[in-house]
Amino acid sequence: MADVIPFRKPGLKEKHRGKTLCRHGHHKWVVDKAKQFDVKQGRLVTVYRCSRCDKTRVKAH
Repeated sequence: MADVIPFRKPGLKEKHRGKTLCRHGHHKWVVDKAKQFDVKQGRLVTVYRCSRCDKTRVKAH
């Protein structure tokens, strides 16, 4: 016999997990390796991207 898996509707807490953190300024920044050089300023930059909401932040060196 096959195992019976109980399906249930996800609650509001599970449905909106992570969205409220970014809305209140608590982003999860990770380094984006695709773009490391700024053409206009002509210097190296570090591009950070939030893994939850895809917002970007740039830090020049």
